[in-house]
Amino acid sequence: MRQRTYYHGPDAMVTDDLFVWRTVSAQHTFTVRELRNVGLVQSPARMRPFAPALAVGVLFAAVAGWTLLPTHKWYIAGFLAVAAPTVMALWRQPGRWELHAQYRSQAVVLYSASDARVFNQVSRALRRAMEDSGRTPRGYGLAAA
Repeated sequence: MRQRTYYHGPDAMVTDDLFVWRTVSAQHTFTVRELRNVGLVQSPARMRPFAPALAVGVLFAAVAGWTLLPTHKWYIAGFLAVAAPTVMALWRQPGRWELHAQYRSQAVVLYSASDARVFNQVSRALRRAMEDSGRTPRGYGLAAA
């Protein structure tokens, strides 16, 4: 019997039997038949830990530039006009989408991604794999929390 692959990407693979999530540090493998209570969770955007230090650095550079170039105030204004949006873009870390489930009686994070398109592809592939495995739909609702 040939194994069916529902999704195969750089960080995840979903087949008839396995759900594999490849992270930078490890590879997490789950048996599809042993997954229960799968659900989607979206974590909110949050501030990056280095953002306040970056903001102070930009402010310090602007003040230092102001004292070095007192006659060229437009250079400093231009620097702030470019640096301020950059700092604001780096200030917040985007929200992440996560697949949570019960696996062998333990709560686990099956998959996590910040790209909604890729996350939806992976979650849809897992849904198809679970439906095709012949399990009852009870316990797999993919309810957003």
